[in-house]
Amino acid sequence: MPGADAAAADARVTPMMRQFLEIKTANPDSLLFYRMGDFYELFFEDAVVASRALGITLTTRGKHLGTDIPMCGVPVHAADDYLQRLIALGHRVAVCEQMEDPAEAKKRGSKSVVRRDVVRLVTPGTLTEDNLLDSRRNNFLAALARLRAGGDDGFALAWADISTGEFAVVEATRAELPALIARVDPGELLIADALYDDGDLRDLWRDMRSAVTPLPTAVFDSTAAERRLRDYFDVATLDGFGPLGRPEIAAAGAVIAYIDRTQMGEKPPLKIPAREARGAVMAIDPATRANLELVSTLSGERRGSLAEAVDRTVTAAGGRELARRLSSPLTDPQRIAARHAAVAWLAERPALRRGLRETMHAAPDIARARARIVLARGGPRDLAGIRDGIGAVHALCARLRADAGPGPDGAAGTGADMPPILADIAARLDGPDRALFDELTTALVERPPHLRRDGGFIQADFAADLDDARRLRDESRQIVAGLQARYQEATGIKSLKVRHNNVLGYFVEVTAQHGDRMLAAPLSETFFHRQTLASQVRFSTTELADLEGRIASAAERAMALENEIFDALVARIVGDGAALEAAAAALGELDVHAGFAELAVERNYVRPVVSDDLAFDIVGGRHPVVEQALARDGGGPFVANDCDLSPPDGVSGDAAAGRILLITGPNMAGKSTFLRQNALIAVLAQAGGFVPAETAHIGVVDRLFSRVGAADDLARGRSTFMVEMVETAAILNQSGPRALVILDEIGRGTATFDGLSIAWATIEHLHEVNGCRALFATHFHELTALAETMARLHNATVQVKEWKGEVVFLHEVVPGAADRSYGIQVAKLAGLPAPVLSRAREVLERLEETDRRAGAAGLADDLPLFATHVRSAAATPVPPANAALVQRLGGVSPDDLTPLQALEMLYELKRLAETGGDGQDAG
Repeated sequence: MPGADAAAADARVTPMMRQFLEIKTANPDSLLFYRMGDFYELFFEDAVVASRALGITLTTRGKHLGTDIPMCGVPVHAADDYLQRLIALGHRVAVCEQMEDPAEAKKRGSKSVVRRDVVRLVTPGTLTEDNLLDSRRNNFLAALARLRAGGDDGFALAWADISTGEFAVVEATRAELPALIARVDPGELLIADALYDDGDLRDLWRDMRSAVTPLPTAVFDSTAAERRLRDYFDVATLDGFGPLGRPEIAAAGAVIAYIDRTQMGEKPPLKIPAREARGAVMAIDPATRANLELVSTLSGERRGSLAEAVDRTVTAAGGRELARRLSSPLTDPQRIAARHAAVAWLAERPALRRGLRETMHAAPDIARARARIVLARGGPRDLAGIRDGIGAVHALCARLRADAGPGPDGAAGTGADMPPILADIAARLDGPDRALFDELTTALVERPPHLRRDGGFIQADFAADLDDARRLRDESRQIVAGLQARYQEATGIKSLKVRHNNVLGYFVEVTAQHGDRMLAAPLSETFFHRQTLASQVRFSTTELADLEGRIASAAERAMALENEIFDALVARIVGDGAALEAAAAALGELDVHAGFAELAVERNYVRPVVSDDLAFDIVGGRHPVVEQALARDGGGPFVANDCDLSPPDGVSGDAAAGRILLITGPNMAGKSTFLRQNALIAVLAQAGGFVPAETAHIGVVDRLFSRVGAADDLARGRSTFMVEMVETAAILNQSGPRALVILDEIGRGTATFDGLSIAWATIEHLHEVNGCRALFATHFHELTALAETMARLHNATVQVKEWKGEVVFLHEVVPGAADRSYGIQVAKLAGLPAPVLSRAREVLERLEETDRRAGAAGLADDLPLFATHVRSAAATPVPPANAALVQRLGGVSPDDLTPLQALEMLYELKRLAETGGDGQDAG
């Protein structure tokens, strides 16, 4: 009978394996780390996957239904390292812990299984451990919600970092999604199943570096989401969160739902979701971010990026804040100016800046230490981090206020000369409770251990009962020796010993000759007999039995007392959470301002003017990354260049659009560097930093586009040229008057006239339709003639000099147009063989003296591929085309021919060519 077979099969499953299968069934999409003593063990398919991913041994453990069970394991103490590798490979891990002591399980019966349960789901967007995170970058968990209303789709993106508490939300259109998601750069993106299967967005999910996690559509229900948000933040209404729309509520609620699911009810200390206004930051699409290498290079490394070049921060919080500002430059001139004022104030005070940076350098990461503590993943070292962090922020506040001087009301440290943004930072730094700092300082040792179970993190003399327990634990030998001496004196037996074994515990031992004396009164009233051996007699006392119990429990008692104090300190930290959160954010902001000031002084950067117009006037601009690379590698000084894309003087109204600069010049002369440096200057200025220039006046850039470099996308069937055209299309379809566009070598991936035509039409569209400020580099010198008919188009070229057949790059951008690209000279620098270079010069001379349009057919014969010499200029001319042949070809549409028709047409054309078109043999 089937029922009987099933029952028999179930009977063959061990209790432990039955428990494993039940927990695994509840977590089918995760690798299950099943706690077994000092190891996390994985079974069945989980073991096969993990052993392959981690490179660890796959073995077997027992049988299940008659089949060997695959098994592998990792030590608990090293689990974080293995988790990091699994998460990096895209796996999710369910951590299953023992929820009771094995001794408790044995009380229920010899075959009872230790109770276990999943305490956490580890996913790419929900990491909190330092060794699993980049300390200088946020790890956001994001959720994208869609609300369909009429014919339009409304989207919202919410993102939170559970390791720092940041939480934000913004509305977006479908067209804005790629740039928005690229800016946030989440570690994990949550989307509804229906959205994941949307054909129009499938490419977006495939292009993402982040893990994409589809969830049931019900998770994004806005009504349920509103309830989740109210419960999480313990509020009766969301009105205090600002005017959140239904998509924003749905997205934020999905984040909360996923956190609740993965953290098993633990609540990370998230801030109330901050609603970001649309257009509040510069929109930068994924291709532009990659091309400009804002926070990482194309190879994924930080070295060589803008962030690495301008980073002078000294704290983890400052590093994260800098990355966020470079990824999200502001578009409000007033907010930008406030940041610049803070940088300028600190740049003018070298002694203050040096002192601030020294203090910040020693400051721990308050935000992440606090998050681990709240999530019950923190240890004594995190408590010390809060202690040292509070001390640091109070010291920073005192330094700032001491330098500011008295304010108008005479109050110290409120000087009117301190920029408002720094005054606000000082106020937040002063927020954490000083009593909490004193309590942590009194309670904790200077350098506590990482883990609670190691003990020894509470100072001596903090708690008398803890001191007693430690004394008994640590001084048990001395206590036993003292008791032995007292017993020797009381009995007069100098050979009396107090000993211990696992059977009797502590006992008094005398030689057989003293046994009778110990058994007689009055000693028998204190010492009672335990055991007689051939040469020894053993006794015990009430005092010794009591001491044995106290010594045995002293270590446990000491650990329990330390944990009680730990929990009390955690409760105090949680209670001061809002002030610690604000101080942690202020620490990062101050670090960025001080770092920008340090960079400005170190590299001679200037304060830019950012205005609410279309100005773009850079005098003596330099590339921040290349300049430092040259200095580091001994490559000489960077050649600075001006760039003016501002509307012409005296022009207003609709005609007051920014200029387009058409840049021609040789390869390797620095055109691409010039393009990128001006885009990076705009990013740096609107991020709140000073810029590498003599002067800079920038009208707010609301969207930044870059089409620089060449790369294919073979996985999606896109050639290099196709990728170029897709990116160009995005620019032409989205850029407006406030955008800054940089385009390099548009049209070079196809035939010459095709490419020239596309580049020509692109310039016309930028000029007539987009009306944006733009830099357009090209080798199509024919385009320079457009400057005569387009009022906003201006020519510029990168200067070179020829010296004894060699080309010298001056890297200077000046008005004018180039007529040569010096490609052969660059090829020589690259090491092409001399015969190839010689042949190339011959071909080039021939091409330059030939009418390309009229003589193309002749050149094909005159310049065969890799010919060993140039044929005589007096070669036989090509006869005129047969009129009948040309006429017949004119009526042919190749795309409409079947293969058979094409073959028949080929025979017909050959016959026409042979007969001269009159049906007679041409010979």
